[in-house]
Amino acid sequence: MVYQKGPSEPKEKPVTPTPPTATLFHDVRPFGGPSGDLVSVDGVLVDRVPEGAAVERVDGGGRLALPTLVDAHIHPDKTSWGEPWYRRRPAEGIAEFVAGDVDLARSLPTPVGERALRLMTHAATRGTRAMRAHADVAPAYGLSGVEGVAAAAAKLAGIVDVELVAFPQHGVIRAPGAAELLAEAAASGLVSHIGGIDPTGFDAGGDRDGDQLGLVFALAEKHGLGLDIHLHDRGEPGLAVIRDIAARTRAAGLGGKVAVAHAFAVAGLSGRELDETADLLAGAGVALTTVALGETTILPFRRLAERGVTVGLGSDGVRDSWSPYGDGDMLHRAWLAGWALDARLDEELEACFAVAADGGAALLGLPAADLRPGSPADFMLVEGECLPQVVVDQPRRDLVVRAGRVVARDGRLV
Repeated sequence: MVYQKGPSEPKEKPVTPTPPTATLFHDVRPFGGPSGDLVSVDGVLVDRVPEGAAVERVDGGGRLALPTLVDAHIHPDKTSWGEPWYRRRPAEGIAEFVAGDVDLARSLPTPVGERALRLMTHAATRGTRAMRAHADVAPAYGLSGVEGVAAAAAKLAGIVDVELVAFPQHGVIRAPGAAELLAEAAASGLVSHIGGIDPTGFDAGGDRDGDQLGLVFALAEKHGLGLDIHLHDRGEPGLAVIRDIAARTRAAGLGGKVAVAHAFAVAGLSGRELDETADLLAGAGVALTTVALGETTILPFRRLAERGVTVGLGSDGVRDSWSPYGDGDMLHRAWLAGWALDARLDEELEACFAVAADGGAALLGLPAADLRPGSPADFMLVEGECLPQVVVDQPRRDLVVRAGRVVARDGRLV
């Protein structure tokens, strides 16, 4: 028996599809090329305005369109950005700098979450679309840094993507109680990564024996997290740790989820030794981050990338107890990378921008914002002639666009 509608039953109304909404950024010059339009639909760039779409038009005024940037290594919990001036004291070695961290944290009148939000907001207005943020986990702070940065990240949802690292700046083995706090952070649901620091250098000190890497790898495996290990040790001690991390990454099947920050031992390599180390890292799926501290510590990121190693660029500390410098501006950090490498040629300056854009995106598992159809509509508009000139001249970010939406204008969130 076939059921048929009776005369009194209402007929179903045809569903009229909602027309798409497009944002058209008119008269922009991607990477300094010819003027044209960028069209965003649902946060993704498309090659043309869809038929029947409702169009919001934004005039680019002939400005350059450049990808927004990724800060692959920043410590928002430590910052004194926007706070009263802090008089730093002499320090030698990580232990003395760590003591300065505690002193600064106790002296600042503003809670860590507010300070982190202030800095992260500033970074967003300068064109940062994502960051990997480290927050100290230590008996001196408990999980206040993790909680504060997580709260700031929540307030910037949709503007800045944030990966949060529970970072044992005071050490895991040498700081009683730190291991337990790391385990608590790992189980909190607030962090995406577990950190570590100089497992055979700084954290081998003290009267206790232990295996820092074994502990943090176990936490990462148990909770499905990534790892980001600070490694300042140079020479063979540092390279031995690099080899150990690569081997553990392979054994744990964590390729693509492990990074080594700073890696000063790699910065000192060249020629065949550099290539062999790069091949080891690429084969294990271990990424690196560099922060352009100077010519002896910046990683040779172009050569590493050629060998298949993912390398991101970061701000590190911003006006913390370690240094009065830093501004959370990744375009300026690209400038610093160029300065550290004595970049003169256009392709060298372009590479400094690329490590801040594409390298950081790859590190965080984000699609490249290359301004082509299909890429995320994440870009900034600036006055300038060409990309190398922008890296050198550091123009104001007139507009910052995230997922097709203008999120900042003239240095302020909108």
